[in-house]
Amino acid sequence: MKLSARESWPWIAAWLLAAALGAWVLGVQERDRQRDAFENQARIAHRLLSQRASQHDAILGTLALLQPAPGSDGLARLPALYPQVLAVKQLPAGQAWGEADLDAAQAESRRLHQPVLAREDLAHGRAWLLLAAEPASFALQVDLLAAVPWSEWPMSRDSSPVRVSLSQQGHSLLLQAGREARSAPASFVLRKPLAAPSQPFEFVAQRDLAWSELPWAAWALWWLASGAVVLALAAWQRQRLARQRAEELLRLGQVARLNTLGELAAGLAHELNQPLTALLANTQAARRLLQDEPPALDEARGAMSQAAEQARRAADVVARLRRTIERPGTQALQPVVLQDAVRNAFHLLEPEFHRRHVAPRLVGSEPVRVHAEPVALEQIVHNLLMNALQALDQVPAAERELAVEVQSRPEGGVLSVEDSGPGIAPELLPRIFEPFVTTREQGLGLGLSLCESLAGAMGGRLQAQARAPRGAAFLLTLPAAA
Repeated sequence: MKLSARESWPWIAAWLLAAALGAWVLGVQERDRQRDAFENQARIAHRLLSQRASQHDAILGTLALLQPAPGSDGLARLPALYPQVLAVKQLPAGQAWGEADLDAAQAESRRLHQPVLAREDLAHGRAWLLLAAEPASFALQVDLLAAVPWSEWPMSRDSSPVRVSLSQQGHSLLLQAGREARSAPASFVLRKPLAAPSQPFEFVAQRDLAWSELPWAAWALWWLASGAVVLALAAWQRQRLARQRAEELLRLGQVARLNTLGELAAGLAHELNQPLTALLANTQAARRLLQDEPPALDEARGAMSQAAEQARRAADVVARLRRTIERPGTQALQPVVLQDAVRNAFHLLEPEFHRRHVAPRLVGSEPVRVHAEPVALEQIVHNLLMNALQALDQVPAAERELAVEVQSRPEGGVLSVEDSGPGIAPELLPRIFEPFVTTREQGLGLGLSLCESLAGAMGGRLQAQARAPRGAAFLLTLPAAA
């Protein structure tokens, strides 16, 4: 059975919710994976650059300790040993550098007793480091780009999407171009100063996650998997509801059969009266024939045979009723909400509504409690709705209307069932609840009679009215429950 649009929307919403939540989880996991990989690479790169910066301090410290003579081979070989060292300067004791920034750095280094940054030119990737010592002080010019240990670098310089730079006082030196996106679903940034006080450069790594790097394949698989699960759940729920509906209809059908046969027993009483009357007449005739002198035995035997035949006929009628009737248990009246009974009936008859293209309406949201026997009330509502559906079969689908209104009145709770069918003929309306009175050619005329009997047994009443401009309305009134 296909799901209607109203039934499909909750499952579609469930699938969309599950798909969205799953996609969000997968997206977060992928983002975290990319961020962890980025941070791992960025920290390794920071450590390598910090080691090179510490190496520069170590070179200056070694020169200050060894105090090589001016112009010695040791000073000349330094650029060959360390490609990032472009030049080395030595200042003998008692002299000045003659350049303001170097002289200021000399004083600062002497005060701090450590190397300091004397001059930086990040635009060209150059920096001067200075260490004040006795008897001579030393200064190194360093190529910051050459200081990057590319052989140990954790990323591909040309293809890595990570952008790496050194910054200091608003100036920056780009070490690795990476990839810079105009719009990115996520961006990762790591900022950390180099672990060398003499070189106060900030290491900056940035990674823009591209849209193409999102887990599209995983998302597609998740959407398909969640859709399959939701479809399976919808099919299982549909089968379960269909099974429950069939069981409930079977129960109502059994109750309807029992109650209808009770009415039928009263309607078939004349079938028993006729054979019983004939049986009595034949037995009385046989007695008179046997009292004659001489007794008319042949005629008496014929009368008795006819009596036996009538007795068998009566027995057949009783046996047929006994085979059909099963005595149901009776329940005491109890508080029942009329809207609940209507909703249960709507649920059971949902396939019939769908097949007949009828959209029933329930009017009245305020719960109305009445004293009723639940099964009998369900039977009445079920019969009234089925009668309405059968009446609506006789009008075009576009003109079919079915409304159930529940309201509380001084006389009790009132449930009305109105349809836009052909209605009830005026001459039949006063007798509509009599047994065997029906508006359908193949109807038995016992359903409404049964409903009226059930309503009366619960202290209520059932009425029929003509509906303007067309159709019929049935009003069920039951005692209100406190």
